Amino acid sequence: MIVFGPVPSRRLGQSLGINNIPPKACSYSCVYCQIGRTNHMRVKRCTFYKPEEIFAQTKQKLSDIGGERVDYLSFVPDGEPTLDIHLGRHIDLLRSLGIKIAVITNASLLWMDEVKEDLLKADWVSVKIDAASHEVWKKIDRPHGALELNKVLQGAVDFAKRFQGELVTETMLVRGINDDVAHVKETADLIQCINPNKAYLLVPTRPPAETGVVKPTAEKLRNAYDIFRQKGIQAECIAGDEEDSFYFADDFVNDLLSISAVHPVREDVILNLLEKRGLDWSVIKQMIDSKLICSYEYNGKRFYKRNL
Repeated sequence: MIVFGPVPSRRLGQSLGINNIPPKACSYSCVYCQIGRTNHMRVKRCTFYKPEEIFAQTKQKLSDIGGERVDYLSFVPDGEPTLDIHLGRHIDLLRSLGIKIAVITNASLLWMDEVKEDLLKADWVSVKIDAASHEVWKKIDRPHGALELNKVLQGAVDFAKRFQGELVTETMLVRGINDDVAHVKETADLIQCINPNKAYLLVPTRPPAETGVVKPTAEKLRNAYDIFRQKGIQAECIAGDEEDSFYFADDFVNDLLSISAVHPVREDVILNLLEKRGLDWSVIKQMIDSKLICSYEYNGKRFYKRNL
C-alpha cells in the first residue's frame, strides 16, 4: 500500500503517510536508518508511481478512515522522496484534498533546481543536516558517490531563502560519529545559515541499519542542545519513542505491513492493537512464518518491521 496511517508524530500531529518510493531507493545509506541498508543507491530522478495513482489511493484512504483526524499528508517513504520526478505533480493533485502537505527529505538533491521547485509547493519541509565535514558525512550518511557535501549544503541554504512554509532541520546524533563538541558547533553554524523555524536533535530509538549504532550520552545530548540554543537556534530534542497510537483499520495485516515498512512497531504496541481487535499472537506468528515481517531487538525493546 502506498498510503498508510495515520501515524502519530510530535512534529506533525496525525500524519497520513505517502510512500512514493519503493524499498529502498535512496541517495544515502545512513548507518542509523530504521528501514535498513540501501540496496538501490541512485541520484537520478525517475518515475515510481503515477501521480493519479497516489492521488486515488490517498483519497480512498481518507474515505476509509472516516472521521479520523489527519493534520498532514506526509511524504515519508522507503527511500528519498525527491528521487520521484513527479513529486511536484503529486503535491499539485493532493492540494484539492484541503490538507497540509509535508515532505521529509535528506536534502541531498536540493542542489537541483527542479527539486527546489517541487519542494516549494509543500507546506512543511524537513531537511536532514547530520554532518558539517566531508569525513563525518561519509561515515554517518554514506552518500552516493556522485554527491558533493558543499553542493548539498548550499542547496539547502538556497532553498531556505525561498521557502515560504515551515522549514525544520533534523540532525541525528550517533555516539562517536557526530556528537563531539567541535563537530556539533560546526553543524550548528551550518543550520544557523539555513535559519529553520525549528532544529530537531534526534537519537536512534529503533533498530538501525548497522550494529554498534547507539545514541549519545545524556551529557553529549545536553551539550548539543545548549550549543544550538547559544547560537540562537530554536532547538528541540526528540530522544524517546513517539506516541504509538497508530490507526489500524479492519485489515490488520495490510495496515501493519504498510506502517512497519517505514516505521518499525514495538511489540507492546502490537499486543495492545491485537487485544483491541480480539485477535491473538497467531496473526503475527503467521506473518513471521510467511516472511512478511521480521523482528529486531534494540535498546532492550523488540520491534517488528516489514521484510523488504
